[in-house]
Amino acid sequence: MQSSYLFYILTVMSAPSLGTLELAALLAVARLADDAYGLAVRRDLAERTGRDLSVGAVYTTLQRLEDKGLLRSHASAPIPVRGGRSRRHYTITGAGTRAIREAERHTASIWAGVRTTLRPKPA
Repeated sequence: MQSSYLFYILTVMSAPSLGTLELAALLAVARLADDAYGLAVRRDLAERTGRDLSVGAVYTTLQRLEDKGLLRSHASAPIPVRGGRSRRHYTITGAGTRAIREAERHTASIWAGVRTTLRPKPA
């Protein structure tokens, strides 16, 4: 019994913690798939949260997620317009997918037992 508890504690302690903006950005990258680059993520976050986040806040969050091993990025070829710049595209790692699933389980656990009248209506 103690060894399974120790395994649980080590698993939970080793999982990177996610802030609200980090989770929202991770989910935006999942939604956008191949189109997940900085400004597209910013646009998706603005549409879903109703907040106009600064470019710096979005790129800092994406970098933090990459530092935690939840995202990977690469620079694309320059876009095909005069003076086109390359974009940094993001993809979710296996650890990122596990973090999303864990956040979903954690949220469901928090809501468990709340009376139906208090639950938010599905969108």
